[in-house]
Amino acid sequence: MMFRISITAARLGADALVANPLRALLSTLGVIIGVASLVAVLSLGDGMEATVRSEIARLTDVQTVSVSPKTTETIDGQSLPVRQYPVFAPRDAADAAATTGAAAVSLVTRSTISVDDLLTGKRHLTSASGVIARADEFYHLAVAAGRFFTDAEAARGASVIVLSHKLAEYLAAGMDATRVVGHMLRIRGSTLAVIGVLAPYDGEVGYDVYLPFAVARRVFPPMDEPWPATILLRAASIETVDALAAAAQDWVAQHYARRLEKLEVTTQQSQLARATQGMLILKLFMAALTGISLLVGGVGIMNIMLASVVERTREIGVRKAIGARSRDILLQFLAESVTISGAGSAIGVALGVAMAFATTIIIRVQAHAPFVRMVVSWLPIASAIVCALLIGLIFGTYPALRAARLSPIDAIRHE
Repeated sequence: MMFRISITAARLGADALVANPLRALLSTLGVIIGVASLVAVLSLGDGMEATVRSEIARLTDVQTVSVSPKTTETIDGQSLPVRQYPVFAPRDAADAAATTGAAAVSLVTRSTISVDDLLTGKRHLTSASGVIARADEFYHLAVAAGRFFTDAEAARGASVIVLSHKLAEYLAAGMDATRVVGHMLRIRGSTLAVIGVLAPYDGEVGYDVYLPFAVARRVFPPMDEPWPATILLRAASIETVDALAAAAQDWVAQHYARRLEKLEVTTQQSQLARATQGMLILKLFMAALTGISLLVGGVGIMNIMLASVVERTREIGVRKAIGARSRDILLQFLAESVTISGAGSAIGVALGVAMAFATTIIIRVQAHAPFVRMVVSWLPIASAIVCALLIGLIFGTYPALRAARLSPIDAIRHE
């Protein structure tokens, strides 16, 4: 019975809106603007957050879990060297990746070495990284000329080397940096062939080289303990970093139980946490600002509904005189209010998505940022619709109550 009454009230409310299209339009305008703004802001916020997360994942180590030996420890404020720490080999990196289910793996050992170009006579002190094959993919290194060393070259310890663009420019001695490919470099008595030059990037300041892990062991300066190596495990997604770190901890405990205190497993999740927190604060702030326009739309609905009650006082009196109860009148005017907010929210959602899409296109073109994207998910849309319906229900309650409380005799006599 109640369901039938509600349908009848909704039909009467809709008929009243159709009979007064201008009033209905003015009523929905505030809701349309409010919902459109809310959907656009939340969609753009979700898109910016997704863009920031993907760029952080691409340009930083946020998806990387590091398993590294502790080479020093602090005792009473003094830094002391650690002896007999575990030294990883390529087979250890492969085993760690297989056991933990990492999406990618790398092994790196680092030192500072001096390189001599036998053709140009140039010499420079550089930061050297001994890595296993496919480190260019792991570190997102772009090669401008030549290539990175292959699996076979890494496995047999081929005497090859890849240079950063800045170092290649220096060694080229005025020539094009890419022409250094094919030059022979002397490093501590060993001769290595340059097979690749990395692409330059904004802010490049370092002079770096990459060489096979086995070759690095051969050409790095000697030290009391073996050069430490770090296993780098890449998670499939940012969300799985914690699970990968836990799996890495288990792998370390299983293989190095007696030297567990000499190893540490670390992540870079704090970078992502700070960026995500900042985006969330900005998104909530913008949503709060746009929510004000929804409140303004609610006030507009209340004003229009109050005017409608005054205009239709005689109609209300006639309906009550022929048997309509106060509840029926209340439901009719609430149905009108909710219908107004519902129609406004539907139009506002479509307009908000279009605004977010257009804004994204403008940002991509004007800022030369093709990686910026828009994310339209059900949550912001559902939130905007629910807020709009609640606004219609809340701000329509007072006019509906006022209409329901009218005396039929006084309403019929109203001029």
